[in-house]
Amino acid sequence: MSKIESTTTLVTQKRGVEVIQDPLLNKGTAFSHDERTELELHGLLPPHISTPEQQIKRAYSAIMAEEEPLDRYVALLALQDRNEHLFYKVLMENMATLMPIVYTPTVGLACQNFSHVFQRARGLWLNPGMRGQMHNILRSAAGHRDIRLIVATDNESILGIGDQGAGGMAISVGKLALYVAGAGINPGATLPISLDVGTNNQALLDDDLYLGWRQPRLSGEAYNSFIDEFVSAVREVCPHALLQWEDFRKDNALSILERHRDETLSFNDDIQGTGAVALAGLFSALRISATQLGEHRIVIHGAGAAGMGIANQVRAAMGSQNLTQEDIRARVAILDSSGLLVDDKNFRDAYKADLAWPKALAASFNLDDPDARQLEDVVDKYKPTILIGTSGQPGAFTETMAKSMCDYCEHPIILPFSNPTDYSEATPADLIRWTQGKALVATGSPFAPVDYNGKTYRIGQGNNVFIFPGLGLGALLANSTVVSDSMVTAASEACANAVSVEELDQGMLYPNIERLREVSAQVARAVAQQAIAEGAANTTEDSINQALEESLWDPSYPKIQAS
Repeated sequence: MSKIESTTTLVTQKRGVEVIQDPLLNKGTAFSHDERTELELHGLLPPHISTPEQQIKRAYSAIMAEEEPLDRYVALLALQDRNEHLFYKVLMENMATLMPIVYTPTVGLACQNFSHVFQRARGLWLNPGMRGQMHNILRSAAGHRDIRLIVATDNESILGIGDQGAGGMAISVGKLALYVAGAGINPGATLPISLDVGTNNQALLDDDLYLGWRQPRLSGEAYNSFIDEFVSAVREVCPHALLQWEDFRKDNALSILERHRDETLSFNDDIQGTGAVALAGLFSALRISATQLGEHRIVIHGAGAAGMGIANQVRAAMGSQNLTQEDIRARVAILDSSGLLVDDKNFRDAYKADLAWPKALAASFNLDDPDARQLEDVVDKYKPTILIGTSGQPGAFTETMAKSMCDYCEHPIILPFSNPTDYSEATPADLIRWTQGKALVATGSPFAPVDYNGKTYRIGQGNNVFIFPGLGLGALLANSTVVSDSMVTAASEACANAVSVEELDQGMLYPNIERLREVSAQVARAVAQQAIAEGAANTTEDSINQALEESLWDPSYPKIQAS
């Protein structure tokens, strides 16, 4: 792990403007007098030497002076391009305010407007014109760095807004920023990648400012062979790297994960990360309701990659409670846009067959009529105690549903997880009001606290950021050969255990985002310990604990010396 450790002194051959133009070297006005002399910076900066605290205040004020979220995003990205250490200082000290800017929901706007607000290239774009050359191109992008972490997207299923072409790069950049801020990965050891295989978004193709590969998306064997060449290049050029797949269409996401997870250290955040963070929220809610997961009836509204991931994680957790497979299947109902998944119909997406109920099970809940299996029907007849939304359908969770859940459940657990905010299946304020404060609520996007009947309910955000930084760090610290399902479950349990009693009392099912580094360390330790337990690790628990205490990257300025 030496290559992702923080350093107190950096030695460089660069001088003058070259130093200032390198965001990992640049300190701006915080360069000391000796550094300015040694690095030939006198005259290239104003004479006053600022403290880091003054720089943070100045940079944060400038960012917040922008009124529109997208303008704040652009200002943040510009800071990252100038001064990486200061960017992370500002982000980490203002996480609650700035995480919605650097990532969801504002990153969705950044993807949509990527070609119109583009300032400076960050990361690597690979397109079909580079077939046969990916190894060399990746080697050139990595340079002399030992890349330890890659976030790659093919840009097709960005949040709830779909195909964004080359603009999906903003997702990879944002996720890596949260890895650094949340888990202490050295930014110099990271590489964001956009697999720009074309776009079917006609608005992008018609936009004369669009920067991406102006062709229809690859599909079928051409697409698969492109992905396979990319993975081969990663294995050869970056053999110690963890590869996180991000925002792929659900069928591609599943097939890529299954094809490559055993040969390349990798995981899919939309499937595994979302499943784990949802399960963590359920574990927290169970602490409040004093119930067991196997006692509940769960409806997941949305059968895309997120819904599939949640269903798989919940089923796995129920399996550890010695329930039969029949009992587990009866405890989890999944709906897509056509309604409840039942095996009396053919599915275009093969994975849905595994999620579907047997027809006899549907009939046992009077849901045997294929034309009467919509969400309203399922809630009315199945009577779920847990309702999870990954549908991207705002307002899908109604007042009638929420009130009916209270008729047979003391504390209904309702998680409208779709994001950005405008896609949430219900607002926390409505859910708490409809249920007279009984519902245990968490959301996928940030929402303000809710005041109801003299009590303030703080809304925990079921953001994957509570899982993926710790999951990735734990796998790297353990030098694991795989990211196994049990390691993902360990991440989920650790996240839930990190929620304090005080936070639970305030209605939060997830920790305060300001505690992200602390939570990520707990998740990483649990993941690494699980890797050791199952024989996938190449390290010891003592080494992991030492690394967590001593070797994580810190945004404090290093001393810069001339070589």
